[in-house]
Amino acid sequence: MNAAPADQIRLLDVQTFDVRLQQLAHKRRSLPEHAEIESLNKDLTQLRDLLVAAQTEESDCAREQTKAEQDVDQVRQRAHRDQQRLDSGAVTSPKDLENLQHEITSLAKRQGDLEDVVLEVMERRESAQERVAELTERTSSVQSKIDDATGRRDAAFESLDGEIASVTKEREVVAASVPADLLKLYDKLRQQQGGVGAARLYQRRCEGCRLELNITEVNDVKAASPDTVLRCENCRRILVRTSESGL
Repeated sequence: MNAAPADQIRLLDVQTFDVRLQQLAHKRRSLPEHAEIESLNKDLTQLRDLLVAAQTEESDCAREQTKAEQDVDQVRQRAHRDQQRLDSGAVTSPKDLENLQHEITSLAKRQGDLEDVVLEVMERRESAQERVAELTERTSSVQSKIDDATGRRDAAFESLDGEIASVTKEREVVAASVPADLLKLYDKLRQQQGGVGAARLYQRRCEGCRLELNITEVNDVKAASPDTVLRCENCRRILVRTSESGL
């Protein structure tokens, strides 16, 4: 393949743009905010699970408290009715009076036991409510951190994307001036060679693979026409000659 020396030099400019685009893409993928947001989201997921568990516990306690209070109220009402019957004098049989008094005593004990249950449930509910409040605050704090990190990431994206667009446009302008067959070969090699398809020959060293040409290779380069598109014998990248090639 042949191409004017000036076209080959412009290919190095295209390569410079492509390297810069690779760097910008890598920087975009490697922003510290990515890891920060991922870590915070894991924390947030865990906190939300704990919050749901605490809210469920508080809800269960609320139902249990309502049931216990209803039980207390039922016992209290029954004891009140029994006491009214006792006070009214309607019960005259000694045996019935004894049974009624015994029931009133039993109901009083039952009421006391149930009230203890209410107090125990209320304590557990209060503890669950405190846990809900704590987890809600922690969840809100982590969400704020995520929002902050997301804002910083998006700002970095905007800056990087702007630079990427600018470099891409410059690359397109220069690439348009490179012969199509040379650019096609370059793009193919760039995909095969880790993003570098063309390298400068500097002081008899290929800047693609960083290896110095041996004497035979140097002589072959010297003998080649300026229009000849050379390839590095080691890495097979396009080898571009310049005034600093050391030939």
